[in-house]
Amino acid sequence: MASSEVVRDGEVADEVRYYISSLPVEPDAKAFAHAVRSHWGVENGCHWTLDVTFREDESRIREEHLRQNMAWLNRFCLSLLKQHPGRQSVAMKRRSCGWSDDFLMQVVIGSTR
Repeated sequence: MASSEVVRDGEVADEVRYYISSLPVEPDAKAFAHAVRSHWGVENGCHWTLDVTFREDESRIREEHLRQNMAWLNRFCLSLLKQHPGRQSVAMKRRSCGWSDDFLMQVVIGSTR
């Protein structure tokens, strides 16, 4: 559990957040804070990449199940693109997949030939 005091629009609000972790039963505050910040750093980086590269915020899909399917597909594609050993950016790798079937297959099967 983490509690914090936040000031938003000049008003003070208390927040309590609960976390499940594999840290020791009572980790020290420094280890706990590092684990929480690391998690949100990864999560925020993923969302930022999805927004910029896949333009998720601009999606016009309104049906809930379709939106969830596309979100899963985008995350799956992002994972494949990040695992590819090439030095290009994720956006460039994505474009290259559209331009070259050979490159697309390299990304899908995880090789560089």
